[in-house]
Amino acid sequence: MNNTNTELEKRSQDAMCVNESQLEHTWYYNFKYLIVGIIFGILFVKSEVVSWFRIQEMFRLQSFHMYGIIGSAVVVGVIAVWLIKKFNIKTIHGEKITISPKKFNKGQIYGGLLFGFGWAMTGACPGPLFAQIGTGATVIVVTLLSAILGTWVYGYFRERMPH
Repeated sequence: MNNTNTELEKRSQDAMCVNESQLEHTWYYNFKYLIVGIIFGILFVKSEVVSWFRIQEMFRLQSFHMYGIIGSAVVVGVIAVWLIKKFNIKTIHGEKITISPKKFNKGQIYGGLLFGFGWAMTGACPGPLFAQIGTGATVIVVTLLSAILGTWVYGYFRERMPH
């Protein structure tokens, strides 16, 4: 009887979502994320995605460079989601990936406009902020701190906002 309970517990644990932050790992476990982040930053710098000049060109409709990069990222994302759904791909822990439908609301328009204005004014979006700082554009620290503050303000007022 004890074996049956253990087997049932194991099956129920296999079906549960694994929260990586709850697992204990060796001290060097997270270096893989550091390495991927460094590679990602190098790719951003080499492709000029973090270039303030390229971002300004995009918002002034003077160059296709950034639209090409963003467009190809969207195409890769669409193909990846299609493959996940078509072949029922699971996570590395064997969990089923479910993509729930999103409900549209006007707050997404306001948030998108606010994000776009901030991106156009600062020449930086949240993704490459650290790569920009790494290239020596230390003034971007102001943008990073503003992004952190904005995230905190949103989190503080989230329940009182119309969603």
